Amino acid sequence: MTTSRRLADRKTAKFQKNITKRGSVPETTVKKGNDYPVGPLVLGFFIFVVIGSSLFQIIRTATSGGMA
Repeated sequence: MTTSRRLADRKTAKFQKNITKRGSVPETTVKKGNDYPVGPLVLGFFIFVVIGSSLFQIIRTATSGGMA
């Protein structure tokens, strides 16, 4: 099971090329994870509506005399 010197050199060169290429990952221009799918104003409005409607429901239940 002998391999020729030329074949061994070619395999070694390919291996070394893969090793050096593996670490060179290009930086992306757009960073992921910092972008929200909706704007902060829309999110604030949604939270305002949800909390406001739940408070309105609690106040309406309390003034009507409980679970009626």
